[in-house]
This record gives sequence, C-alpha cells and structure tokens, in this order.
Amino acid sequence: MTPQPNPEAGAAVKAADRAHVFHSWSAQELIDPLAVAGAQGSYFWDYDGRRYLDFTSGLVYTNIGYQHPKVVAAIQEQAARMTTFAPAFAVEARSEAARLIAERTPGDLDKVFFTNGGADAVEHAVRMARLHTGRPKVLSAYRSYHGGTQQTVNLTGDPRRWASDSGTAGVVRFWAPFLYRSRFYAETEEQECARALEHLEATITFEGPSTIAAIVLETVPGTAGIMPPPPGYLAGVRELCDTYGIVFVLDEVMAGFGRTGTWFAADLYDVVPDLMTFAKGVNSGYVPLGGVAISGAIADTFGKRPYPGGLTYSGHPLACAAAVATIEVMAEEGVVENAARLGTSVVGPALHELAERHPSVGEVRGAGMFWALELVRNRETREPLVPYNAAGEANAPMAAFAAAAKAGGLWPFVNMNRTHVVPPCTITEAELKEGLAALDSALSVADEHVE
Repeated sequence: MTPQPNPEAGAAVKAADRAHVFHSWSAQELIDPLAVAGAQGSYFWDYDGRRYLDFTSGLVYTNIGYQHPKVVAAIQEQAARMTTFAPAFAVEARSEAARLIAERTPGDLDKVFFTNGGADAVEHAVRMARLHTGRPKVLSAYRSYHGGTQQTVNLTGDPRRWASDSGTAGVVRFWAPFLYRSRFYAETEEQECARALEHLEATITFEGPSTIAAIVLETVPGTAGIMPPPPGYLAGVRELCDTYGIVFVLDEVMAGFGRTGTWFAADLYDVVPDLMTFAKGVNSGYVPLGGVAISGAIADTFGKRPYPGGLTYSGHPLACAAAVATIEVMAEEGVVENAARLGTSVVGPALHELAERHPSVGEVRGAGMFWALELVRNRETREPLVPYNAAGEANAPMAAFAAAAKAGGLWPFVNMNRTHVVPPCTITEAELKEGLAALDSALSVADEHVE
C-alpha cells in the first residue's frame, strides 16, 4: 500500500469534478474537494502521494474499512451471476441478506424492507407508522439527523433542515436528553433522564396522543454529536409509546452494525423498537443499501393490505451480496468485538487523557468506534469553540484544527464545534495510536482559541 504520485491525473480528476459534479450541502464555488487516488483498510491517499488515516470512515459507513477483499470478491461474483433483478422476485442474495440481518436485530424485527440508503429507510418507516396507526404526526428530536429527502430533512433537528422546512410535514420536535448542554437544568444523568421523559410526555399530551403516529429517535445521535442517552431513557420512551399506542422508530443508520461495539446500539440499552432503520455499515457502503427492520405487529398490518411503497432497486442483488459478505466478515473476524475492545481499552482512555491536557476539550463521550470531543472556548461556561452553525471567519478555529489534523496525516470528522472519532471498526491498535497522536497535535491548535 504505497501511494504512487501522479499529480497530472489528479489535476484531470479535479478539473472534471469542478466542471460537472454538483456537490451536496455545499456552495459550489466555495469548495475544494480532494481528489482521491485510492483507499485500503483504514487509509486513503491523494494523487500527490499523501496518505491519510481516515477517522471519518467515509461518512461513518466503512465499518470494515476500504476494499476488504472478501466483500470485493462477493460483489464480483454476484455481478458475474446476476447483476440485477426486479424486487418482486425472490433472489438468493436478497433473501440471505434479509435472513442475516433479521438474525441480529433485537426482538421480533424479523421482516426487512430494503431501500437504497438511510434517508429512504426513515421515509418508509414513517410511512409504515402512519398507515399502521392511522395518525398523521411524527415526533423527532432537536440535535438529530435523519436524511435529506423532504420528509426526513423535516424530521432532522439541525440547521440543514431550515431551508426546506415548510412547517407542513406533520413533524413536532422535542428535546432529547444531553446532560452537558441540558435543556432541563439537570445536574445528574438521573435528573436529565427523568426530566427529558417528563418533557416528552408533556409534548405527547399537549399534541394529542391520538394524533401521533411515531416517535423517531437515533439510538445514539450521530452527526448531531454522538450523545449516548442516559440509562433508562430509551426504555422510558418505549413505555410511553406502549401507553399511547405510538410506533417507536429507532434510527440505526449510523450507529448500527458494530459502530458502538454491538451489532446495534439498541443492544446497549436492552430496548426493542417497532421499526428500526439501517444503512451505511450493513455493507460498509460498498454498494448503496438501506432498510427497515419491521416488527410482527406492523408486518401484520400489511398481511392482506398492500403496502403502498417501493423502490426500483429495493434489495439490489449487488448491494445485498455485499451485505451478506460484510456480515459474514464481521462475524468471522470479530469486527464488532474489535470495536468494543479497542473502544474500551484504547480510544476511551486516550480521549479522556487528551481532555485532561487540552483545555479546548470540554467533554468526551462515546462507545466502540463512535466518539465525540466537544470543543469549547471556556470549560467553565462551556461556550462552544465556534458558534452554532458557524461559517466563514466565525468557524476559523475549527477550520484551523481540521487543517492541522490533515497536515499530520489524519482526516478528521468535524461538525460545528466537535470532532468525532469514528474510524473503521476493523482499525488496529497501532493505527488508532497513530491517529490519536495526530489528534493530540491538532488539539494544540484548538487550544490557541481558548479564553
């Protein structure tokens, strides 16, 4: 894995990108995308031969790293056998992927509706909940991300929603627990949990339980800040849903398939939702795939009543073959166990040690290969290192931190005033220590902006 410089090829790739590719979430004239020449395992490299340790796992999806040979071979074999086939038929790769997923989902989530990714998985979960209950409203949390389609961006609780929020999507938002920036004046996890549940029940009461189809939560919020819920919170939400006949939807698009050191983050909290969405890590993003795992009660709703939804590429054979191979690799190679072990023995202790030495680190939180550092200007006041939704000069401290990390050979995940540590779940201890050393150096740049 020795990158070979080829700057002329890189320049051609960059020129074609800038001429024709329209990038998501971006002002097109203000971006400068890196031209990537290749990737392997936990690393990728550019056309100048610079190699980066990827602490982002792409967009938190390459859970088994880049170019795993067994998954690449499975895609090639499936392409040779049956490249594609319509979703109305029973196809071996599709059937086997569904079986392997159902074996690992909690409770009776034994039916799988395949989608092309996470956003349409959440979209269909909401549709199923509304049809199952006959109710229109959906509750979702501030500090959340559920996708970029019209319905899911309206479910989202971060600023990316604002430009598309018409206020007519049938969505009501509430505050989920987050002790570090508590909206409930809580001083302990127990207080935060109890007050968040009280707030949620009050929201249900005043919105009218008979109007609410579903509560949609990320089991562990991802892009919004990797905020593990306090003990008892998800169980409390489950109880509220049971009391009021509301469908409980857990979004595991980012947190699922080993990311938290368990097959699903729900396993950490011993909770079973009615619907669970997944994507990303199900096949490490090698071919686009997502889905909804469905409980028996909701599946029965559509036993003799057609489900009014579908996708041309639902359960695409190439994507499903990649999922089968990915799940088999994760089981055979102990990938979930690796994420749990290194999260506990290496990442957690190292990040807490960095927090002790770097005044810019306000809080460390996470599990497995799913961690966040909250960067602040002042530990006492907890003022974020940059303002909420900062851009341009206001975001300069985080931009400087990111630049320092990249200069040290680390590609960081940066969102608002946080950096997330989300490398592949297959990462080695030596690779982690390399990345954590580069992170240590980059945090010194963030420290320069502390009051």
